[in-house]
Amino acid sequence: MQVLLIGGAGYIGAHTALAFLDLPGTRVGIFDNFSTGSPDNIPEGCEAFEGDILNEKSLHEVLSMGWDTVVHLAAFKAAGESMESPEKYSINNINGSINILTGCSKHCIRNFILSSSAAVYGEPQYLPIDENHPTMPENYYGYTKLSIEGHLKWYDMLKGIRYASLRYFNAAGYDVQGRMRGLERNPANLIPVVMEAAAGKRSELSVFGDDYPTPDGTGVRDYIHVTDLADAHVKAAQYLAKEDKSLTVNLGSESGLSVLEILNKAREVSRKEIPARIAPRRNGDPAKLIASSGYAKQVLGWQAAFSDLDTIIASTWNVYKDL
Repeated sequence: MQVLLIGGAGYIGAHTALAFLDLPGTRVGIFDNFSTGSPDNIPEGCEAFEGDILNEKSLHEVLSMGWDTVVHLAAFKAAGESMESPEKYSINNINGSINILTGCSKHCIRNFILSSSAAVYGEPQYLPIDENHPTMPENYYGYTKLSIEGHLKWYDMLKGIRYASLRYFNAAGYDVQGRMRGLERNPANLIPVVMEAAAGKRSELSVFGDDYPTPDGTGVRDYIHVTDLADAHVKAAQYLAKEDKSLTVNLGSESGLSVLEILNKAREVSRKEIPARIAPRRNGDPAKLIASSGYAKQVLGWQAAFSDLDTIIASTWNVYKDL
């Protein structure tokens, strides 16, 4: 297998590269503009190429190098920013994805894995959320992911490109073998923010709402360990190569963790006080989000192995404790 990870120098991409490198006989390349990822994240054994998905010349040069599978991780992902700067997200996420698909078609790359998102679903109408849940994004970021999925369906029909759209819930944790040390730049997700507060990089943690209809009043989310996510990409690539048909699957732990559960576990593991204050709820934040990953188990033989609270927090603190 010859796999090119576009946007592979970021947090999820670098972990996914490690998972493919663990597969004997696999050639792994990373194409990245390093706007959010870092060259330091590229594992030894990867071929590295600097370029941008909006630069068709550099993109096509790399796509012409004999890859059979492309993993697309090069989208902007900040939901709040997408509502303020939809143009930025249109150009990079939608136009950039079309550039990649055009290149795959031209260079006869027939297997395509998309880093999609649970943001395509919007406000949950029922829990756990499965793949049949209505797709009604509540932010422009989610809309761009859904739009890319729509383009993939057409390229499947018209160009024979088979795709796996992997709808992530909340990625968390670090490589369980300790091989990945690169930190996310300007993180907005809860667990990195908690870790920055524990390491003294932030003065305190804001807990947005403590009056939700949940056991401790704080929001509950489905967190999936990034090592489990990486494994799902490998299984998706193997599925596409063997089955020659497309699929869309959720990737989650099928259990929920509250903000306070995460905060208390981080205090226990780090042995730091981690100052926190209660802040008003944020608009659009549902009380609870939990995935159903039954379809991923059925078609990919995949299930989360490292997504328990202890492993997520311990593997993350192992990286952040050196700040």
